[in-house]
Amino acid sequence: MNVRRLAAVDMHGTRGTARRRRIILAEFLVGVVAMVALGIWLLASSSSLGSRAIGLWFTGAGLNYAPLSIHAIALTRPGALDAELTGVDVDRELRRYTVLQLWVFVPLALVVFAVRDALARRRAAR
Repeated sequence: MNVRRLAAVDMHGTRGTARRRRIILAEFLVGVVAMVALGIWLLASSSSLGSRAIGLWFTGAGLNYAPLSIHAIALTRPGALDAELTGVDVDRELRRYTVLQLWVFVPLALVVFAVRDALARRRAAR
């Protein structure tokens, strides 16, 4: 799972319009802010174990949008998205990443994948 590629494919979609890029970037940013805020609110205001568990889930799932947002912001630079998708069969990747997007619902999964990718790139650069 490559989180940067997931963000790029999602931003591009089937036609690669600028409008879609803005919508997906907004989705990622709102996902971080809204889900983490809701999770923290539930953690702080609830007294039941179930509500706190839901709060933890919202916080963890919301944090998955942070690496997506960071990559999406980087991919908004002119030519960055096209460079990321050079040589990629976007239609095939869309089908693949449509299923892999379900990892967003696993708290902190995309954060772990993004950290793993960053460490691998750092090791490769040495």
